[in-house]
Amino acid sequence: MQFPAVAKPPVGIVFDSAMDRIDDVLALAMLHGFEGKEQARIAAIAVSDSDLQAARFCDAVRLFYASATTGLAAAFMHAAAIGLADRKPAAPSPMLAVSLAQKSAIHSVNDTADVGTLIRNSLMAHYDHNVAVVLSGPATDLAQLLDMYGVKEWIARKVRLLCVTEPGIQTDPVAARKVFAEWPTAMVTVGREIGEALLFPADSIEKDFSYSSTHPIVEAYRAYQPMPYDTPSWTMAAMLYAVHPEDGYFKLSGTANPRALVLDPEQKERIIRTYIEMASARPVPRKPRHPPVDKDKDKNKKDDKPKEAAK
Repeated sequence: MQFPAVAKPPVGIVFDSAMDRIDDVLALAMLHGFEGKEQARIAAIAVSDSDLQAARFCDAVRLFYASATTGLAAAFMHAAAIGLADRKPAAPSPMLAVSLAQKSAIHSVNDTADVGTLIRNSLMAHYDHNVAVVLSGPATDLAQLLDMYGVKEWIARKVRLLCVTEPGIQTDPVAARKVFAEWPTAMVTVGREIGEALLFPADSIEKDFSYSSTHPIVEAYRAYQPMPYDTPSWTMAAMLYAVHPEDGYFKLSGTANPRALVLDPEQKERIIRTYIEMASARPVPRKPRHPPVDKDKDKNKKDDKPKEAAK
């Protein structure tokens, strides 16, 4: 059973991304930063294009942040799978070529997971209404997920929010329409104007990440385009809102589902500070995870005990 003294864990994040923009890379770093500070938990990371190099990069980033962890928690982090879409192979991004020089446990497609199965299984391992999904690539994976038997019910039970970035979903508008029509939870979109108004500063890459001479995020940032440059932050905004929807970073438009993020100019400096703090967070030791207890199953066990004793 779940004892009263055991607090509900932070929100689990499913991150489905094409990993083809540096904004996605920085959002991935933020996610690890949030997890290191126990503000979020990584539920699943998936690459929505068939780019093995992108999956290897995500795995290299995972292992970079796992480097400070030992014992049982380390075993869990090193065993975590990266999802990879099963579609026509995508052209590898030069930005992610740095992953080939980084440590990664992925060497072939066989070392990755099916995206739909990975997300479905990750939902089952989390508390009810304690998962948020961040989609920054095409909606193809989520559209296929909705067609899996029984998964809509699991989504409605486990997920509290879907955050979608406008630049990503435009690559598969048919899948996006299906997701917006059938997704059974609250949805929030991040428009282009949000990312373009919130630029991640290049000087942070040179200053705040300097604790490591081989930081995979720094290497990807430098490879993306000639330095120095500030970059828009659509996916970072989606990640921040998914983790802290009640903390006043953003406002929301209207009442219809989906709603859109609205930037409050007074929060701009605070948002950028949080971007930097989380994306540049150092690897820290993680604690072992404990799966949620199925209360119904636990109750059934209790109900069975008197019957067994009567026999």
